[in-house]
Amino acid sequence: MVSLARRNLLHDRLRFVITISGVAFAVSLVFIQAGLFAGLLDNATVTIDNISADLWVTPKNTPTIDFSQPIPGNLVSRVRSVPGVESADNLIVAFGTITLPAGTREGILIYAMENFRAWSLPWDVREGNVEDLARIPSFFLDSSALRRFGPFSIGEYREISGRRLKIIGRTEGARSFTTSPIAFMDFDLAQSLVPEMTGKSSYIVVKAGSRANLESIRAEIKKRLPHYDVHSKAEWSEQSRSYWITNTGIGMNLFMTVLLGVLVGVVVVAQTLYTSTMEHIKEFGTVKAIGGSNLDIYRILGEQALISAVAGYFLGGLMSMGAAPFMKKLDLKLIVSTEFALIVFAGTIVMCLLASMVSFKKVASIDPALVFRS
Repeated sequence: MVSLARRNLLHDRLRFVITISGVAFAVSLVFIQAGLFAGLLDNATVTIDNISADLWVTPKNTPTIDFSQPIPGNLVSRVRSVPGVESADNLIVAFGTITLPAGTREGILIYAMENFRAWSLPWDVREGNVEDLARIPSFFLDSSALRRFGPFSIGEYREISGRRLKIIGRTEGARSFTTSPIAFMDFDLAQSLVPEMTGKSSYIVVKAGSRANLESIRAEIKKRLPHYDVHSKAEWSEQSRSYWITNTGIGMNLFMTVLLGVLVGVVVVAQTLYTSTMEHIKEFGTVKAIGGSNLDIYRILGEQALISAVAGYFLGGLMSMGAAPFMKKLDLKLIVSTEFALIVFAGTIVMCLLASMVSFKKVASIDPALVFRS
């Protein structure tokens, strides 16, 4: 039965190529769209995921890390006095403007702390010493600024929010969902640059002791600061991701794109398998004439669908891998996890099996006597 399935499928090699190309297109569309989506969401929480904080104290109902509201800077002392807290510090996240050499102004996202090193922020320093930020009016700029702001070098000056600052370092991978490049600078300097942040902070990051109970610490912080939210790292990351999914329409856009890819795959496979079935209707009649059942014929069609699914999946995967370098040149991040790849593989098999059902009804009605007719 298997040899008959392969013979029927490969009888017209051009049609077989068209079939697996349709499946590959659907698979690559899902991989690329979902991978870009995952990359965008990774940008939305990249700082949350990399900073070494166990808890985040945020203003009430803050939707995502980029949309911060000023809070009193002295609240950090209350958090530091909570039993089990190893350290707690203020973190400023605020939008500013940077003036480029050509005179144009662009938006920039400012991250500011008193002690970056203690919180592993920034996490990927390519040039410069983070500790120098506290010594001179300066900042670190992420490499993602190259595409938007143009080339820059260590030692050059840029004007941020009306003040001339020196670029003393370069980071990698610190970009926001809003595409604004991230600049890291000293806490006091950021307060002077952003008027509404004078004496204020955006968040309080908390690191628990090695033997401390995180939930007990969180409960105590909530008790002392009842008008603020206290999130674990995982919760804050999930909330920031969920905001962009539900409030920007990007989630629906992904769903429609994936649905389109699946529909294309189903139509191409269904049409090809149905045409192949009709061309080899006498062969299927022969199978029934020699005692084969409908189940035997269903197995042949299922085998054809599986061959198309596996071949199309791997071709689509190769196409997606080939697109990754081009995405990187466009400053786009493509992330495909192993778990998601396995889900797509299973989905591809289901898609092709469903498509093969179009031919099942026709096969079930085959008259075995068909083989004896001229």
